[in-house]
Amino acid sequence: MSQTCQDIEAGLSLSSHYVDVHVSQREVLRLGKNTNKCLDKELVIKGDTDRQNTMLLNEQQYILLFGNAGMGKTTLIKKLCLDWSRDCIPQFDFVFLLNGKKLSITEPTYSLQTLLLNLSSSAPSCTDPEAVYAQVLAAPKRVLIIFDGFDELRNYETLLQTQEKDLITSLQKDSKTKTFTVRQLYSAILQRVLLPGCTLLLSTRPRGTASQLLRRTDSLLEMCGFTPANVETYLSQYFTEPGLRASALDSLKSISYLNLLCWNPGLCQLVCSILEQSRSLEVLPRTLTGLCHQVLCLKLEKDSRKLLAQLSSLAWEGVKANSSSLPTGQAISAKVKAFGLRTGLLLSHLLRTSPDLSSGDKEGGQNEAEVGETENKSENSERTTTEIAEHQNDHILLWANPFLQSYMAAALVTKHLEGLPYGDLSPSQILEACHYVYEAGFTYDDGGTDAGRTQLMTHLAANLPEFLTFHGVQLSPPDVFTVQKALEQGGTEGRSFCLDLEDSGIQICGLRALVGLNNINTYRSCIADAITLWELLEHSGEEGLLQRAVSKFTIHPLKAKQVCHIEHLEKLVNIHIHKSSSDVRYLNVIAMLVMIMMIHFPCRLGPDNGPLALPKLWILLPGLHNLQHLDLSQNCIGDEGNNTQKWHILLTHKISLPFLLLFFSSLYSNMISDEGAESLAAVLPHMSSLTDLDVKYNKLTDVGALSLGASLRNCKKMKTLRMWNQCIPYGVFDRLQQQDNRILLH
Repeated sequence: MSQTCQDIEAGLSLSSHYVDVHVSQREVLRLGKNTNKCLDKELVIKGDTDRQNTMLLNEQQYILLFGNAGMGKTTLIKKLCLDWSRDCIPQFDFVFLLNGKKLSITEPTYSLQTLLLNLSSSAPSCTDPEAVYAQVLAAPKRVLIIFDGFDELRNYETLLQTQEKDLITSLQKDSKTKTFTVRQLYSAILQRVLLPGCTLLLSTRPRGTASQLLRRTDSLLEMCGFTPANVETYLSQYFTEPGLRASALDSLKSISYLNLLCWNPGLCQLVCSILEQSRSLEVLPRTLTGLCHQVLCLKLEKDSRKLLAQLSSLAWEGVKANSSSLPTGQAISAKVKAFGLRTGLLLSHLLRTSPDLSSGDKEGGQNEAEVGETENKSENSERTTTEIAEHQNDHILLWANPFLQSYMAAALVTKHLEGLPYGDLSPSQILEACHYVYEAGFTYDDGGTDAGRTQLMTHLAANLPEFLTFHGVQLSPPDVFTVQKALEQGGTEGRSFCLDLEDSGIQICGLRALVGLNNINTYRSCIADAITLWELLEHSGEEGLLQRAVSKFTIHPLKAKQVCHIEHLEKLVNIHIHKSSSDVRYLNVIAMLVMIMMIHFPCRLGPDNGPLALPKLWILLPGLHNLQHLDLSQNCIGDEGNNTQKWHILLTHKISLPFLLLFFSSLYSNMISDEGAESLAAVLPHMSSLTDLDVKYNKLTDVGALSLGASLRNCKKMKTLRMWNQCIPYGVFDRLQQQDNRILLH
């Protein structure tokens, strides 16, 4: 394992080029009651402040590691395996590294033993397979199985489908002697039919495969990419000669977009390869398209253009077929294959020969060549309008994307971008359009003159919606840069915008760049990130930018869906309550946020987070002085922990009462039973400001309904009480309505 995992790629090793990056713990939000469906869960996008403070969980059995292409998932896995080989991870006796690409082996030629000991990366070091396999079966909790390379798998869900009963029996009883397909064995391991209790680590990209895995995983880890400090560390390791290192750093800082692309470690390596040759280059690239172009130029000789064109045609066939493998049934010359392998545009995966195979097939002699995403392996390359080997009409591959799906000349690209219905595009499509316009402006207009760039950018800026939202779309540093350029151009045209950056994961530096634009009227973001930005600006003495950052911030309408939302709101309220002289510059704005925009507060945390966050809310409520409508529906309050009794404690406390003006409260669908209803009934007469209460679709029966009905007689200011559910007999409910017409069915 140590020998296998030492190399990152040609010329780069873990010992000389590995950089520790931040790995963030991600959360899953349960969307519905049926958790057996993957669509019932979605990833929670954390703010930058929360992401940096995340602590990782160590003892988990099903771990998903995800990140975009080039973010370093495979490198991190290799480092993990290398650390294990050096006794740095003592909780595992065995680690098996399996490749998702081996699913292309369709013949039933592997047993569980040969899969683990001959197909995994630890195979060469296994000198006593029988003893090792026996120990693996005896203590699966001491085994870590890593699945890498599932990024391009289209039908991953079939691996999670329940196997036929006969096959499960065969796998459990005869997994050593019988042979199966790789898919059957992978599926049995993932479904815990084989080696139950072992720890599983799977790597994938955030879209597609990852969404199918959410319901299975115990822990979600995300690769966060390089920080500016990481980039400098990597450059110092890549360029060992001090003079060249200083020159590379200066060149990188002179082109801001190129610097931001280095957030992606895979692209950072490509940038370094360009900087290494910068003395022989006329100009450094200013776009992702230009970066890919120059990297390819460094790899290609002049007589390789025809070979590249043939390889591009094959790659395009693969894209249309959703496959990374070379198409079968076509005659491919040895010269084309050799060219592809030499340049790194083709990857060859040699399948090991298993000594235990009963058939005579020698799989190790087969070459499974695959068309890579060019050497940068970056998903960001899908954003380029086209990738061009030479600007003189020598095309490479145009990757499939939402907007452009054929070979296009510069004029056609421009026409297409100008014809997009920007007002109808989704947030992710708006972001893609910003990238296309930025790339096209530099790539296609005679080397990127200002006039050409301005024409496209002006059209984009003129058609962007005034209320520009990127809610739920993760914004990387390069994303923020292209959006900033579009907004700046809009400013020159006299346009201003309102930005929604909530749940976008934008970094603090990116938030600062966008908020600092003069033509931003208002912006929304993670509250904790906004406060962090304010503190940084206050510390650096940038009073003008601080004033704009505070005055333009808005949280209306506010919806609390996560535990962290309550924690963030608490920070804002604390600034308001515990004011100091240094806060005077923006205290009035914060007070307005707290006092005015908190009139309506929907707090819908769901069945998982509700019980965790509500205790924080009880403490926070007295600080929300102007609160009139508190919506606590679907929070799974129930009766456990006497949550409803805390209303009594809060609302009858002499200090709390003057501050709370609670006119409407919704406890809709919170699993409150008769016990909770009785506690709530005892509270109602003391809630002098409460005018409307909704407790529909809870678990209270006629006993709880009668308690609330009796209590309502002592609540003269109450206007409505909604408490219908299927557990209350209709006759009881009808009688209560006759006694008090404030009790409503809906």
